[in-house]
Amino acid sequence: MNRYLTPYVKNDLSEKMVFIGGPRQVGKTTLSLQFLPSGNEKHPAYLNWDSPLIRKDLLAGQLPPDQKLIILDEIHKYKDWKSLIKGFYDLNKSDTQFLLTGSARLDYFRKGGDSLQGRYHYYRLHPLTLDEISQDCSESQVPNLLRFGGFPEPQIKSSETHWKRWERERAKRVIFEDLVSLENVRNVSQVELLASLLPNRIGSLLSINNLSTDLQVAFETAEKWVSMLENLYVCFRISPWTNSTLRSLKKEKKVYMWDWSVCLDESAKYENMVASHLFKFCNLWEDARGEEMALQFLRNAQGKEIDFVVVKNQKPWFAVECKTDDRQLSKQISYYSERTNIPYFFQVHLGSKDYEIKKHRARVLPFHKLSQWLMENSPTTKD
Repeated sequence: MNRYLTPYVKNDLSEKMVFIGGPRQVGKTTLSLQFLPSGNEKHPAYLNWDSPLIRKDLLAGQLPPDQKLIILDEIHKYKDWKSLIKGFYDLNKSDTQFLLTGSARLDYFRKGGDSLQGRYHYYRLHPLTLDEISQDCSESQVPNLLRFGGFPEPQIKSSETHWKRWERERAKRVIFEDLVSLENVRNVSQVELLASLLPNRIGSLLSINNLSTDLQVAFETAEKWVSMLENLYVCFRISPWTNSTLRSLKKEKKVYMWDWSVCLDESAKYENMVASHLFKFCNLWEDARGEEMALQFLRNAQGKEIDFVVVKNQKPWFAVECKTDDRQLSKQISYYSERTNIPYFFQVHLGSKDYEIKKHRARVLPFHKLSQWLMENSPTTKD
């Protein structure tokens, strides 16, 4: 299966190094191996830091000879990985391409002081979306995507038992391996409890005060832990959209999971799936084209809310309201179409109707049609 990032990575490798980050088990290694002739981890150009022999060669400054592309997997586990990579790249960039993959660690260290500035392009790999599972965004694939989520292994297996085992094992590794290795957290079990609470908060405002009460920790601690889980690609938060960034930052955010299959409430799971498709869309515009993108939501003091607003270069591009059925246009869309300058509104549902209401700059459409629209409006590899 060719992932959506393949053409972008291929195009950028001719210019600079490419870094691919993203959640654990989202398919980063599998994607990178597609660029090798053999397509598997036995190729000499695939170098995994976890291998003692490979690690010894890399620390000695040795790369496999006569390779046009070098893949470095998990090398960010080495404390001084940036200097090591900088040396390899500066000495070999004229005839060798470099592709690095990693999990949360890569993103963590990338956010620090960056001695590699100007030498790489960075991409975030997201879970599978409908356009990757079905090129024509077939409606028939939606129930399976909703049920098992977008992580490749459980989605491909499509087995309830396999999904439960996979989800349990992955959650343990994220908390007890990734978190412990990245953060100085004394009460890991409390962070694990927090991760289990978040799926029940999908679609509503996330009150850090309430979380701190539930966990019996200080507000600052609860906020720090949520931020940690964001950095580990467990969840992501979106802010309210207003005309004032400062006002927006002071308001409560909403939270969504990278793996929407963990949401028990079906309505919340569906909203999370839509959020994930939109979040991927925004990240791709940022990573591939350098645009300033934000996924936000719209809510006034009276509680009138639009689930999502996609903002491009600080201007609203379109808004999305989630409904499980295809009944009449949402009152919220009618309300905000008259009071904002948002160019277009989508009301996405799990039914079959597809129609426009020009008076409100709105289109009511099935989820698979929105997925198709997002695919058609994603950035190309050309300028």
